[in-house]
Amino acid sequence: MTTLASKRHWASFAIGLVWFFFILWPLMGIKPEGLEFGPALEVWSYVAAAALVLFVLWGLKRQGSLDFIGVPAARLAQSLAAPVRVLPRWALILAVAACALAFPFLNERYAIDVAINVMVYICLGLGLNIVVGLAGLLDLGYIAFYGVGAYTYALLSVHFGLSFWLCLPIAAAFAAVAGCIIGYPTLRMRGDYLAIVTLGFGEIVRIVLNNWMSLTNGPNGILGVKAPSVWWMDAGHWTLVSLRNLSGLYFVILFLAVVTIIAVHRLNYSRIGRAWEAIREDETAAQLMGVNTFALKLLAYAMGAVFGGLAGCFFAARMRFVSPESFTFMESAMVLAMVVLGGMGSIPGVILGALALIALPEVFRGFELYRMLVFGGVMAVMMILKPKGLWPAKRVGGRSEERGHA
Repeated sequence: MTTLASKRHWASFAIGLVWFFFILWPLMGIKPEGLEFGPALEVWSYVAAAALVLFVLWGLKRQGSLDFIGVPAARLAQSLAAPVRVLPRWALILAVAACALAFPFLNERYAIDVAINVMVYICLGLGLNIVVGLAGLLDLGYIAFYGVGAYTYALLSVHFGLSFWLCLPIAAAFAAVAGCIIGYPTLRMRGDYLAIVTLGFGEIVRIVLNNWMSLTNGPNGILGVKAPSVWWMDAGHWTLVSLRNLSGLYFVILFLAVVTIIAVHRLNYSRIGRAWEAIREDETAAQLMGVNTFALKLLAYAMGAVFGGLAGCFFAARMRFVSPESFTFMESAMVLAMVVLGGMGSIPGVILGALALIALPEVFRGFELYRMLVFGGVMAVMMILKPKGLWPAKRVGGRSEERGHA
């Protein structure tokens, strides 16, 4: 590392610490009693000391001073990872399935509740991944389909007494129709214009749910939504059991998450998935090659909306209450952040993104005020160090220039 580069990095490091203090001090130093600097300086000093240690280690690593540790550690990691690579995929799937099935029996209510939230957002993230990750269409109003699915089941359950399982495909169908209605006017738009229009449609849906008093009960929401029910053998007789406990709801959303993962995986590696990726890479070239970009982009909106509708149907059954406040733009931003953070077009990446954005804040709940600050900083660092996401999608095939034959 040259002297000039070292000075530049040290200057950036110092500016970052000053910037962090000016963010931290208003949170901790502005109080009704007056202005205080002590608490903010104390926390800042701890963070600055930890950052300094990491910065020095990073500099030593760039100079190669830590190769005597890094090289043996990399070899050890490769030797430990080798047995995992040779394991067949079905063995890994069985291990994950066993852990998922045993989870509610080995954990308390709070952990089960967090796991349910994670799987709801996995369904939402994978649905948005079709639109954003595969087809390359930026959608900032995706949560509207979540709301359509939730209100579809709530209205059918309260007014017509239909069961959850019967309403699942109906909610998915209504969400797909909403996806086509919202997607049709946006098909000839790209980039920022597409983002603004989808954001507007998402807000239109929320406002309609909030103001249509005769149908949705407006801001008061809809009460009395039925929980999912299953037939169960009890004392030699089949009885209809309502799944009101968290363990029962956990297995319902686990089933929906598995169905979503399998469906998105099949779509990803189908002819339709290849066509979506062609549209994402170069829509004009895909159209010249005979891809019906209009129909396939509309299909991407509809298929993404289907999984949002399924998640919304479960959300209404779990909460047994729906209101427009649950379907704001911040929810759309959260789902989009999961897709980008995990890796666009990557199913494991979306799952990791949901875990990072839903489970990690709960892990850091003990830090109270600072947990979201730390969490935001970690997200920023991750996107700088791994701009393609935690688990980037694998390319199918390769370009000639990448193989050295350009």
